Amino acid sequence: MPKSPLHPSPPPLEANDVAIVGGGTVLWFVAFLALLPFQGALSDHDHGSWPWICLSGAGLGLIGLWYCRARRDAIARDRAAEAASKGAAGDGTDPATQSD
Repeated sequence: MPKSPLHPSPPPLEANDVAIVGGGTVLWFVAFLALLPFQGALSDHDHGSWPWICLSGAGLGLIGLWYCRARRDAIARDRAAEAASKGAAGDGTDPATQSD
């Protein structure tokens, strides 16, 4: 049986990483607030660390937000610099009027 031809890989999908990480951070913080009133009962059943785990998740999410924003901004700067260098190459087109 002959092999089927290989198709090229599709380009990677762009996701809104800041929104995804922000949503997860909010969920971790809401879980912390929801568990906080039950701290005594949780401690009685050896689960007293659960609220603090949620708070740690929210804190790590804030670090993730900082990272995703810095990454997004760096990608935008790189794309802008690439577009500016293409425009300065003398091909007669204005990068501000080009469409993707």
